[in-house]
Amino acid sequence: MLPRYALNRRGLLQATAAGVVGSLLPVEQQVLSGAATQQPGGQAKSVLHVHLSGGASQLDMLDPKPESPAEVRGEFKPIATAVPGVFVCEHLPGLARQMQRWAIVRTLAHREHNHLLATHVALTGRPTPIPRGGTDLDRVESRNDFPNFASALDFIRPRTDGIPTAVSLPNYFIEGPLTWPGQHAGFLGAKHDPWQINGNPNDDAFRMQALTMRDGITQQRLQSRRQLLEQLQQQGGALNGDAGSFRQQQEIAINLLTSGKVVKAFEVAEESTATRDRYGRNQFGQSLLLARRLIEAGVPVVQAAMGIVQTWDTHTDNWGKLKNNLLPQLDQGLSALMDDLESSGLLDETLVVVMGEFGRTPKVSTLPGQTLPGRDHWAHTYSGLFAGAGVRGGQAIGKTDSQAAYPITRSYSPADCLTTAFHALGVASETQIMDPLDRPHQLCNGQVIAPLYTGRDV
Repeated sequence: MLPRYALNRRGLLQATAAGVVGSLLPVEQQVLSGAATQQPGGQAKSVLHVHLSGGASQLDMLDPKPESPAEVRGEFKPIATAVPGVFVCEHLPGLARQMQRWAIVRTLAHREHNHLLATHVALTGRPTPIPRGGTDLDRVESRNDFPNFASALDFIRPRTDGIPTAVSLPNYFIEGPLTWPGQHAGFLGAKHDPWQINGNPNDDAFRMQALTMRDGITQQRLQSRRQLLEQLQQQGGALNGDAGSFRQQQEIAINLLTSGKVVKAFEVAEESTATRDRYGRNQFGQSLLLARRLIEAGVPVVQAAMGIVQTWDTHTDNWGKLKNNLLPQLDQGLSALMDDLESSGLLDETLVVVMGEFGRTPKVSTLPGQTLPGRDHWAHTYSGLFAGAGVRGGQAIGKTDSQAAYPITRSYSPADCLTTAFHALGVASETQIMDPLDRPHQLCNGQVIAPLYTGRDV
């Protein structure tokens, strides 16, 4: 059984108003990497995963069914987009204008209708077995889990330049005693965990100018500690075993903390007032602005959560929540993001993926004791957005039935989505990693979503 943590995950680092959780364990697993080199077709340098935590409604966003009965279609009307024949929700006007940059995949599907299990599937491409005699709620995060997509990338392509492989923001998925699985490196160990940012980039106090440890260690003192470590190594000979591993992890932490390029990326306040207003003065918009800055700094994977664990979990007041807050904020932030990525040339080398862990039920329902109707969990089919890094925009891939309940053309799993992301980054399809029991796992365990690149929906 692997130790859960050697250091407090949320207590290692902190910023003035944002906690940076970057714990490192002196634990090495027996893992085998296949050829993780660039292969033809991989043109992405970065992947931005915009996660709609809680599960967004396909019917009320990207797969409207205006001909269905009212108890299915809901309250929103579809609008035409810049691409003839493709319609989206009326509360996504920015997406409608930019449809030529986006590809909608309308037949995403898997089997998990529980938030925790579905999130693990979405972030790792793997199901999470439930302990014998347990329930869905027993499947919280564990160091026995399969690694997060970004963590696996960090393992097969480790960095030593002070730029983290992955940053996850603006919050960790925790609710009460439950911690959502799939967010960290699992059996690869905490050394490969994504950098976790806990803080709202929309807050005026959000800064990364003075990264500090909880005991008040500044960047200057970290440099001094590095010099001390080097002196001890010279005096005591080469470190080996656990000591050597721990020193290596300390060195990585110091490189991250003292990387001026990454620290500067967090200075969202340096953006002009006009730019910040374009993204929207809210957590959604400013998180996407921060994500863009991290991509500009060279971070390969940014996971930007649009809300806490159940923000898009609209069992009640589905249309009020979507109309008044969720859709306008998402639409504004994504529109500004895409404009900036396009104008800077970064869209050609950045794969952008927008999706939740599942969709919502076709049937409208009202929970006991509630007065405002909503939709429940639904993983049989849901929709996602893809753009950039060779993706052919201006298309809707896949068709669902008249209620957006089931695919009537080929469905695509979260494993397919992550395999597509690995492919975009040029990771070889035969790459394997070994778990602590020395069992091989194919890293790319799905199929590339080919129509994204060919424009031929099959």
